[in-house]
Amino acid sequence: MLAELRQKSQITIPKEIVAKLGLHEGDKLEVTEQDGAIFLMPVVVYPKKYVDELRGEIEEAKAKIASGKQPVFNSVDALFAKLEEN
Repeated sequence: MLAELRQKSQITIPKEIVAKLGLHEGDKLEVTEQDGAIFLMPVVVYPKKYVDELRGEIEEAKAKIASGKQPVFNSVDALFAKLEEN
């Protein structure tokens, strides 16, 4: 499919591709160049506050695992077996 470079370096992505990828107005796309080709990659941008909260939860979980306060399971089956005990 051809797309034409327009004023202000804008292009229109063909609607078949937009529909196939489930893109919507306002979605963010990462634009990169490699070996003379242009790539567009849909991305999700999260607010910094959300990322910081998630990072804190991960660090808390790591600390619990290291201290032995957080059980660690080798498989999903082992997790479900433990849940069924309670």
